[in-house]
Amino acid sequence: MDVLRLTLRQLQIFVAVARHGSTAAASGQIALSQSATSAAVNELERLLSLRLFDRAGRRLLLNDHGRTLLPQALALLDGAAQIEQQGHSAPNQLQALRIGASTTIGNYVVPRLLGSLLTSAQIQQRGTWSSAITIANTEAIGNAVAGFELDLGFVEGPVRAPEVRSIPWIRDEMVIVGAQPQQPGERPMTVKSLRDTIWLLRESGSGTREAADQALLPHLHSYRRRIELGSSEAIKHAAILGLGLACLSRWVVDDAVASGKLHILRTTLPKIHRPCFAILHGAKTMTRSMRVVLEGFGVNSARD
Repeated sequence: MDVLRLTLRQLQIFVAVARHGSTAAASGQIALSQSATSAAVNELERLLSLRLFDRAGRRLLLNDHGRTLLPQALALLDGAAQIEQQGHSAPNQLQALRIGASTTIGNYVVPRLLGSLLTSAQIQQRGTWSSAITIANTEAIGNAVAGFELDLGFVEGPVRAPEVRSIPWIRDEMVIVGAQPQQPGERPMTVKSLRDTIWLLRESGSGTREAADQALLPHLHSYRRRIELGSSEAIKHAAILGLGLACLSRWVVDDAVASGKLHILRTTLPKIHRPCFAILHGAKTMTRSMRVVLEGFGVNSARD
C-alpha cells in the first residue's frame, strides 16, 4: 500500500480558505496563524502538483482544479467526522446530527415531530439533550446540505443541486387568504381580480415563493403589485392588516383562519399542493442516527 502524504488537516485548511477567500479570514476558524495557513495551502498545492487558487491581491479564489477538489475534500472530511462518531452512544450521535429545515417546516412541522423523538426511550435514558436546528429558506438549506454543513434537511421545495438526494416526504396545501371574507353566494375571484390585487410574497429562494410562483404566474403572468417579506409570519400579519392577499401554507394560516382574522378565498384557480422532501448529500453514508430521525419524521429512507 502506498504511503499517503495528504492529510485531513490539509484538506480542512483548504476548505476553510476556499470558504473564506483568504488565509487571514480562514486562520481564525482553524486555529492557525495566517503564515501557517498560507504555508499549508502552498504545501498542498506542491503535493498535488496543482494550483488550486487564483491569487488576486490578498484574495484566494478557487480555480477549476480547486472547484474540482472542494466536493471531494468535503466528502472525505464528513466521512472522517462520522468515523469519530461511531464510538459514541446513540443519544450522543443524535445530538451531534446537524439538521436544517426550511422556514415553514421549521416553524410549524419540525417542533411537533421532535416532540416524539425527545420522548423516545433512548433519549430519556440519557436524560440530557443539546442540539440545534438550522432554519432558513429552502435554497439556503439545500446549499448547506450540498456543502456538508448539514446532515439532513427538511424542505418544502425542490432542491436542484445535483449532489443532493431528495426523498419524497409529505404534502402541503397552499391556500389564498385575505382579511375580508367572501359573502355567501359570492362568485369565486377571477384571474382578472387576482391580477389587480396586491400580493404579499416571500423572497426568491423560498419554497413558499416558488410554490406560489408555480401556482399563480401561469395564470397571472406577473405580480403587478407586490410586497416581499422575509417570513411567512410577517406575510400572515400583513394579510391580517388588509395589506393584500397571500398564498401561504395551511400550516401557517390555520390559527388565523380559525380565529376569523383571515379567510380562505375561493378562486377560479386549481387547488395548490406542493411536495415536501427530506434531503441529504448523495455521497453521505446513512448512519443509524440519521435513520432514527428520518423514521421518527415519517420518512421512508429507502425511497429515491
